[in-house]
Amino acid sequence: MNNPKVRLRLVALLMYVSMLLISTAQDTNDTSKLTRYVTGCLKRVATPTSISWNADNAKWHVKSDHFRLEEYLGQEVKVAGVVSNQPYHAMKEDLKGAIAKNPTETGVLTVTNLEIVSNRCN
Repeated sequence: MNNPKVRLRLVALLMYVSMLLISTAQDTNDTSKLTRYVTGCLKRVATPTSISWNADNAKWHVKSDHFRLEEYLGQEVKVAGVVSNQPYHAMKEDLKGAIAKNPTETGVLTVTNLEIVSNRCN
């Protein structure tokens, strides 16, 4: 261990591993997640078949194969859902985040779980 070349290689290896760990930690952001857990109000939008979900800093068009969302219109609900076209969604949201200070996340969310929080929206 007294060899300077061995020490230099160990230091270089430690720095390389540290940089990998730091870059991995920085790459994890909310827009990269496929599943969202959100609470808000279900409302009908412009067309009779479209339902939107509104909350702080998010507006989603929602759909579901498991729930009749029409039954929950006007109620505050907590949902788990899968983001449609996730890679493109993440790029779009990251771009909006670079331009605006507090952008509103928008997209299409397929609801996989739903819980009623309140029978009325605030």
